[in-house]
Amino acid sequence: MQKSDLKASILLILAALIWGFAFVAQRVGVQYIGSFTFTGIRFALGAISLLPLFWYTNKKNNTAETNESSLGNDKNKKSVIKAGAIAGTVLFVAAALQQFGLEETTAGKSAFITGFYIILVPALGIFFKQKTSVTTWIAAVLAITGLYFISVNENFYIAKGDLLTFMCSFFFAAHILLINKYTQFLDTLKLSFVQYLVCSLLSLILAVMLEDLNISNIIKAAIPILYGGIFSVGIAYTLQVYGQKYAKASHAAIIMSLESVFAVIGGILLLKESMSLRGYAGCLLMLSGVIISQYKGQQEKNINETEMVTTPVDSIQ
Repeated sequence: MQKSDLKASILLILAALIWGFAFVAQRVGVQYIGSFTFTGIRFALGAISLLPLFWYTNKKNNTAETNESSLGNDKNKKSVIKAGAIAGTVLFVAAALQQFGLEETTAGKSAFITGFYIILVPALGIFFKQKTSVTTWIAAVLAITGLYFISVNENFYIAKGDLLTFMCSFFFAAHILLINKYTQFLDTLKLSFVQYLVCSLLSLILAVMLEDLNISNIIKAAIPILYGGIFSVGIAYTLQVYGQKYAKASHAAIIMSLESVFAVIGGILLLKESMSLRGYAGCLLMLSGVIISQYKGQQEKNINETEMVTTPVDSIQ
């Protein structure tokens, strides 16, 4: 495994760990406030949490930025804003569909159906002319089977909540593919900030229109909101953006699917939930999928090198 591959894997696993425990925070938070309110505030906190990083990087790169032409800066800013707006809108739709789906289906079904993005990422990648190896497909099947064992404990049927969650998996897959594309030629920190801001604004607009904004309830949900905003959004999504800069989208999807395993662990430790032998078998299958996905033959290395060719900034003007 190359150094860049190891770095990407570590960053993405950390993101999955934070997201897994965020399921606990999210379940507690929505007991006090509406879904749009929770999403809007936590993504706003995520954007704010990046400001210290902006200060640090701007101070570090101040001399280099001074030497850049104003035309280049303008082009880069427009590209980041456009890409961030697109990624943020897709992220908003995915998060909203998942949250409303959770209101009408079980957590187990939601985790499994959302995890369908593991299969969708390499499948949709074909339409973007991205080649996916047989190894990746085998790893994806193992991971999705593991998700099934972990999450589904009752008869599977398509209810309204299940359908909404199924729809969200398509948007999460699209978001992964978009991030994989944009991080190859845009500043990852700026891209993260813009997409969080867009997602927050869209959520808060609908929260004002459709939900009852109660300050006392928001205060009661302060701890889940802070975790969901600073850790789940500000840290984890940024880890995703930096991790995907060095990883194929299909491999990133499988690694990030480990959030379901960490969600089970979080439930056991914090909510006193138990897990059956079937659940442990699912965890083992998912870990096997992650390990297999990291194996690359020489042919796949050549594919990666071809895909990592940078795209001109003007391509999304």
